[in-house]
Amino acid sequence: MVQGFAPGAALAEIRNNGEVYDTVICENTLYNYIYRGDVFLHLTPEHLHNKGRRHYAAKSKRQAARSSNGKSIENRPQEVKGRGSFGHWEMDSIMGCKGSKKTLLVLTERRTRMGIVMLLEDHTAASVVKAINSLERRFGKLFYKLFKSITVDNGCEFQDFEGIEAAHRRKGKRTIVFFCHPYSAFERGSNENMNRLIRRFFPKGTSFDTVKPEEVRAAERWVNNYPRKLLGWQSAATLFEKELLSA
Repeated sequence: MVQGFAPGAALAEIRNNGEVYDTVICENTLYNYIYRGDVFLHLTPEHLHNKGRRHYAAKSKRQAARSSNGKSIENRPQEVKGRGSFGHWEMDSIMGCKGSKKTLLVLTERRTRMGIVMLLEDHTAASVVKAINSLERRFGKLFYKLFKSITVDNGCEFQDFEGIEAAHRRKGKRTIVFFCHPYSAFERGSNENMNRLIRRFFPKGTSFDTVKPEEVRAAERWVNNYPRKLLGWQSAATLFEKELLSA
């Protein structure tokens, strides 16, 4: 548990690395051993994230009470909804504690669940546009294939959708922004799951004013290399690299 892997992910990492042991156990057996308390010397249920149980948070009401003037998620192509096409993202921000000025901007690619986490100077639309500009510079021409669309909630930081969409390295648009319905965080399910993983490193009450960029990069790297059950126990980084080869 030194690397923070859940039991199932730890077993998957062993398989992915080609490690072979005399005794092979399944995920349920490993959980049972942990809860028995007489198998591992320094591993107890208290070390498990969520203590082996899944908790469902109440639906967030951070979004604006009314829909944005931008394109509704209802107009998003079916291939995006069904995750059949690569290059469509969800985007959200993670707030720090009261009085914390800096925030995290979190993007999650819907097909591979690849994540990008960026530390912003403040919780404003201008900072979000600036962050997307930096991604366009980072990826160059590949940006337009990687970021075909971005789905966001109705938070004030995403209201400059025209600024998010407008290309800075060529004429026209660089992406399309779709807005979820108000109070509908479940429409960005991949983003919400990504946020929960990021919160392992930056729990509620964290002041992002004191967080260093290298800490954010380390958290991003961990999440993207974490084997996940819904990905067939592969990591988001592995699937993303495969998609890039054919992009």
